[in-house]
Amino acid sequence: MAERLQKVMARAGVASRRHCEALIQAGRVTVNGQVVTQLGTKVVPGKDVIEVDGRPLGTPETKVYVMLNKPKGYVSTLYDPQGRPKVIDLLGDEVAQRVYPVGRLDFDTEGLLLLTNDGDLAHGLMHPSRMVKKTYIVKVRGVPGPAKLRALQEGIELEDGPTAPAEVKMLDVRPPNSATLSVRIHEGRNRQVRRMFAALGHEVIHLRRTTLGPLKLGDLSVGEWRYLTDQEVADLYRAAGLRLGGRPRRAGRR
Repeated sequence: MAERLQKVMARAGVASRRHCEALIQAGRVTVNGQVVTQLGTKVVPGKDVIEVDGRPLGTPETKVYVMLNKPKGYVSTLYDPQGRPKVIDLLGDEVAQRVYPVGRLDFDTEGLLLLTNDGDLAHGLMHPSRMVKKTYIVKVRGVPGPAKLRALQEGIELEDGPTAPAEVKMLDVRPPNSATLSVRIHEGRNRQVRRMFAALGHEVIHLRRTTLGPLKLGDLSVGEWRYLTDQEVADLYRAAGLRLGGRPRRAGRR
């Protein structure tokens, strides 16, 4: 049965579906020897010959699911023109499959980052319609008062539009210097949490993500990673609105 080209590529572990779309539009993908740049192109897996940068698309890889506690000072991209350390470097040679981050944490943010070669899951978790929530522990300069907390809960006006309501809880107050809060949101805009507090006049001193949907960082040390358990993978599939198929997958602790 014919399927969209980017979906087939993502399932084969090339990259996330969005990145696969970028590869197609850049003219780096051929189908049966012909360059394809249209995102609506459909192919028949196993029949049509698909190549990316001249390399044939193989059979789907074993699916791998890794949770990393990202340190500050690492980028969440697979390539950085500035040559900065990448989160993928922290996996070393232990993960044979090519995995990629689901969403991003900025250079100065720590915490939970999911890496996988499961394009369907990545797409489902990031799709706005699923509203998969993420929790951040935020330390800010100064102490936001009740009015500012209500503003976060109702939505902050940013240059790219108002934010959706956030779940906010004050965890620690050290007047007048700082406060630590828990912030739970489902959006994933660039540097969103930092910009939300900046709009209220509070600089973020430290930012750490602790949950992604049902997935919790727990006691995983900064810079360390582990494979997800089968139960965690199943829970993420439910959060993404997907049915867990019978494809081989790598889960369980190292």
